[in-house]
Amino acid sequence: MVPDDSASLAITEAAADPDMLSVDVSTPAPSDMPEATAQTHSDVSNAPEVAADAAPPVPAPPIDPRTQLRLRNDGEHLVLLMPNGPQAEAEGGALGWGELLQHFKQRLNGSEPFWQPNTVVHLAARDRLLDARQLQALEEILTAAQLTLKRVATSRRQTAMAAVAAGYSVDQLAAEDTLVQSPPAPGKPLAEPLYLQTTVRSGVEIRHPGTIVVLGDVNPGSSLVAEGDILVWGRLRGMAHAGSGGDRSRCIMALQMHPTQLRLADLVARAPDGPTGDYLPEVAYVGNNGIRIAQAQAFAQQHFNATLERGAQPTDAF
Repeated sequence: MVPDDSASLAITEAAADPDMLSVDVSTPAPSDMPEATAQTHSDVSNAPEVAADAAPPVPAPPIDPRTQLRLRNDGEHLVLLMPNGPQAEAEGGALGWGELLQHFKQRLNGSEPFWQPNTVVHLAARDRLLDARQLQALEEILTAAQLTLKRVATSRRQTAMAAVAAGYSVDQLAAEDTLVQSPPAPGKPLAEPLYLQTTVRSGVEIRHPGTIVVLGDVNPGSSLVAEGDILVWGRLRGMAHAGSGGDRSRCIMALQMHPTQLRLADLVARAPDGPTGDYLPEVAYVGNNGIRIAQAQAFAQQHFNATLERGAQPTDAF
């Protein structure tokens, strides 16, 4: 058979390039390939282009508004609704904290405000766990939109403590989505006590469906509202309301009792005018003639004697 000069030339030129040689040797010349094989080779070489044309990019699914921060008009103030953490994760589409803030900021900047400047905002944090840094970041976004964050409603104890330390009023709620907590039904157990190791500053109000324990001072202009007892391991100089659900058996105790107002259930009393002579632990309770204030030691002895009269063991007094 007569050698094909064109084929020899192709092999000679390819030999100068090792890469080209490896390709030409492993792949027969198109003229020597059967028709079916050549067609298959053509399909494989064009496969990426065909696949790209057949599968256009899929658009990202829209973000569920229930997984975002939402503002709601509630009369004199706005309510900022935060999605529940576990609920959002279970339903899918949950956003990280940075994305949550970014989407909220974009919506605030891209829409006409329906509020007046310096409108108060109540944050319904629900069961989201927030620290002081996250609350500060949220406040900065609201401040830029001429909104003022004043109150945080949460069912998480850590979030409540962070909010109080940052100077916000707090509604410590049970696992509910509302800002208003109804009194418990008769016989219903109270929530776990809320322990706060901080100074409650002026303008801060703390509400809790159980007992409130403050390891610090309660300054004038602040208020504590509890459906259980109130214990202040420091100076009580603000307003305190124990038994807010109507229970007159609750009491208020402080190392230094000089409040602006005391409330026990439906009863109201004011502290005596003028400075107190002795700064001893005192207890406010409901007696036969309304709200009474006694030194803690005398109150304990009175409670002890009453327990003995009922026939209980002395160890059951406290």
